[in-house]
Amino acid sequence: MRSINRRTFLHTAAKTAAAAGATSYLRPLFGQADVQRSPNDHIQLALIGAGIQGQGDTKTAIQVPGVKLVAVADCYDGRLTHAKELWGADIFTTRDYREILSRPDIDAVLIATPDHWHKQAAVDAMRAGKDVYLEKPMIHLYSDGPEIIQAAQSTNRILQVGSQRVSNILYSKAKELLTSGAIGKLNMVTARWDRNSSLGAWNYSVPLDASPETCDWPRFLGTAPKVPFSGERFFQWRKWKDYGSGVAGDLFVHLFSGTHFITGSHGPTRAVATGGLRYWKDGRDANDVLLGLLDYPEGFNLSLRVNFVDGGEESEGFLFTGSEGTMEITTRSVSVIRSPMSKEPGYTVSTFADAMQKQYVEEYRKKYPVVHPDGPPPRNVETYVVPDGYSDSYDHFHNFFNAVRTRRPVVEDATFGFRAAGAALLCNLSVERDNVVHWNPETMKIV
Repeated sequence: MRSINRRTFLHTAAKTAAAAGATSYLRPLFGQADVQRSPNDHIQLALIGAGIQGQGDTKTAIQVPGVKLVAVADCYDGRLTHAKELWGADIFTTRDYREILSRPDIDAVLIATPDHWHKQAAVDAMRAGKDVYLEKPMIHLYSDGPEIIQAAQSTNRILQVGSQRVSNILYSKAKELLTSGAIGKLNMVTARWDRNSSLGAWNYSVPLDASPETCDWPRFLGTAPKVPFSGERFFQWRKWKDYGSGVAGDLFVHLFSGTHFITGSHGPTRAVATGGLRYWKDGRDANDVLLGLLDYPEGFNLSLRVNFVDGGEESEGFLFTGSEGTMEITTRSVSVIRSPMSKEPGYTVSTFADAMQKQYVEEYRKKYPVVHPDGPPPRNVETYVVPDGYSDSYDHFHNFFNAVRTRRPVVEDATFGFRAAGAALLCNLSVERDNVVHWNPETMKIV
């Protein structure tokens, strides 16, 4: 994409101001440039955690040329059976992911386990010499972050965190626009992710054969508290803090990742949040509504919300507010609306005597001559959209596998992932403490 500076943007805006809005179509980063590789030139991939996200991720990952799935690990027998149904009877399957890590023919692993297994599976994989694509949030506990970062550094393994928005061409365009000064000085970011369905609230189906025989319950629990087998906890684990990180870890982390990528910030310094169980009072202990407000050292605030009972369709998006305009990001487009603040301070003279009103306006116009006699110029709107069928997940996997081949840095490494997840979990911590919490984004520690 062509880079632009602020002067170029303003010049373009001036030429197109009369138009209601100009729309441009962004070019996908990958896809058309991909080339087929020989059967002997491929990355051998294994999946650890073959649930909804894991199977969906894998279907996208193996579309990248030169990638072959060879093994799957999961604690439910039915998913291991389905892995062979999806990807062939020769796929190696196991309940114990350590069997996968011991195989020398596997180059990389895709980890999509419950959150409380992220750290251990990732560290084990890197120590076994595997590169890692780790689903978000990178951490379940703050202590997980330094361990993952240290393991990546000491083993010289590639680790990419799976918040795919940071590989999205819309977010790259938004970063370019913000850097160019398209909306002036950024002062506020508003982000949201709303849902209004049972499945959106994590009430996933429990298979009819779910039992301690078909599900490896002790392995699933791992370091979590030992409780009797529960099909709901096994298949709907996001509803409990023992295994998941609530809406903050599931969805806030996408919003933090996007904000940090676009602004270049390392994270907030202070957070306050509130929330509760407003609707889904079904035994879960993870809130279904969460709102957060955070201060960033670059001089802007981030406000965000997740609402599982919003009364409308599922939606996500950002609104970046600057001194000279706004920038909105949806799932399909990024739009800039320029409305620079008037250089005139304005006046309020209607309560003065008529003679004083006249004198005041005459003096005012000497200082601030009329620039636009027919009223203020129309707002300039520029919109950039993605083509039909565009997949940021594909771009994110392409980025990862390219790094595996070249050993070049990924777009979302362990440090980036820790800062995004750490910021998200600040909101959980604020709710738990019923107080403001402080964070050092450079040292990545609670203050």
